Amino acid sequence: MINRWIRAIAGSFVIISVLLAVYVNLNFLWFTGFVGINLLQSSLTKWCLMEDILKKLGVKEAGDCCSR
Repeated sequence: MINRWIRAIAGSFVIISVLLAVYVNLNFLWFTGFVGINLLQSSLTKWCLMEDILKKLGVKEAGDCCSR
């Protein structure tokens, strides 16, 4: 469940930053790069700040839910 949230947030950030770069200012592409670097870093270190934030907000891990 938490992985879905992380993917949705990262994808939304990328889309929003590209749209802002197209319609507002090209410097918003730095934000796109920042998101990409964080995704790469989390794949190498297996640590993700967004995961920690979501856990503190109460989002459950994949096996913690009884809905299935």
